[in-house]
Amino acid sequence: MNKTIIRGVIFDLDGTLIDSMQIWYDIDRKFLAENGVNEPPEDISDRMKKMTIDESSKYFINEFGLSCTVEYVIGRIKELVRIEYEENIPLKPYAAEILDFLDSRGIPCGVATATYASLAEAALKRCGIRDRFEFLLTDKEYPRGKKFPDIFLGAAKIIGARPDEILVVEDSLHCVETAKNAGFITAAVYDKASECDREILEKTADIYLSGLDEIEKFF
Repeated sequence: MNKTIIRGVIFDLDGTLIDSMQIWYDIDRKFLAENGVNEPPEDISDRMKKMTIDESSKYFINEFGLSCTVEYVIGRIKELVRIEYEENIPLKPYAAEILDFLDSRGIPCGVATATYASLAEAALKRCGIRDRFEFLLTDKEYPRGKKFPDIFLGAAKIIGARPDEILVVEDSLHCVETAKNAGFITAAVYDKASECDREILEKTADIYLSGLDEIEKFF
């Protein structure tokens, strides 16, 4: 990638800043098992990654014939993961250090995530980095999720820069594709949960990072 002036950074949360993807893998299966679905499709977590919370709740009900409401599914999954976000999930390696680096350069950054707003707030505050970000955008403000560029474009407005001046850091392929198609500079960062997509991520993103510490060399 040719060096360019980067005026802001948009970070994903799960699998990028915090090490939480295994939690969602387990929770999908735990919730379905509670409701009598003991052998969900092997790729259920890959399907969930591409959906908003509302979409995934409707999918569970329709696909598996569950006799519950969307509101119940949303509430129950939120409760299952709440303790992990509030008490256990750690930062990914070098997350704090890369924020120090961006601060030293005066480069603003924020978070755009599909995770429940309350859980994202709880995890970032517990890890001591919530006040490092100028914004935290979620599906609450942008209900179409990351299959559409709305959330990234909204972040760009807050940063006050063009998409081609902003670096989007993501671990999921569909998010990288959305941001890239909207004109953003894209960095795909390694996470175990997206390892199966590594080859195509390397081809799709402007930058592929083995860890967050590698961001520094592009400034």
